[in-house]
Amino acid sequence: MLGDAGARFGFLSLTCGGETRDSRRDPSALLRAGAGATMAMLVRLFSDSSSLARAAAEQAAAATRHAINERDRCRIVLATGTSQFACLDALASAPGIDWKKVEAFHLDEYVGLPITHPASFRKILLDRVIHRCGIATYCFIEGNAADTAAAVREAGRELTSAPIDVAFVGIGENGHIAFNDPPADFETDEPYLIVELDEACRRQQVGEGWFADIADVPRRAISMSPRQILKAREIISVVPDQRKAQAVKNCLEGEISPMVPASILRRHPKTTLYLDRDSASRLSADLRSALSRNSQVTIS
Repeated sequence: MLGDAGARFGFLSLTCGGETRDSRRDPSALLRAGAGATMAMLVRLFSDSSSLARAAAEQAAAATRHAINERDRCRIVLATGTSQFACLDALASAPGIDWKKVEAFHLDEYVGLPITHPASFRKILLDRVIHRCGIATYCFIEGNAADTAAAVREAGRELTSAPIDVAFVGIGENGHIAFNDPPADFETDEPYLIVELDEACRRQQVGEGWFADIADVPRRAISMSPRQILKAREIISVVPDQRKAQAVKNCLEGEISPMVPASILRRHPKTTLYLDRDSASRLSADLRSALSRNSQVTIS
């Protein structure tokens, strides 16, 4: 952290210094604190998406090694949007991780999409992380199971059997986290939800090249719930690219609201948001200036 200067940004309190990450409250305290509680989020700015991805992967690798040293295992949640690929690749190459002691989960999956489809998040994780790293223990959301509700319950039981150490969470163009489109359910304690995907979300999938036409994009998905995401000990949110700039602004500079699902990350005691200059481009002039001067700020 740098210095002790601070400034007010609407609903935000921004500090270019102050408390260390280790002094923040445990996530369980957050869930007892109620809807009005906010915590400090560390926002880091990088010149480009490549340096952003490397830095986020370094933080995740350090947290993974720490969990293994402390508890002899690490439980991680992986995000699978295209904006996450560079970070996942860097994490898979990180030295000193005993991947046999890592348990992997994922945030979401389309309902009805087979694992062989290129857009299947199960396939993406198998190709980019699981097989590459040799992770032996992982729990997939079976989006094309004969009984979707039963598959959701089973995935939830596995997920909640022990705390999650590190969760990767991207932010969608419409402000979603996982597949929690606005208005997101901030109240449910269910670990996974069956959700309807809105048009903006489905168009994003077409724009990223996963589907030829919006008619091909499934209308339903299984998504980790917002409150479940907040139960992770540490959250790393990787958000590069100009197309995410408005969502980032809404997340950081407005109210914490189900209409901006990613804003709930400000309630977590140990979230780091990684931005590049493109994704930070629509932030207020004061906030951009503080980030440019210091490369990181804390926001609550």
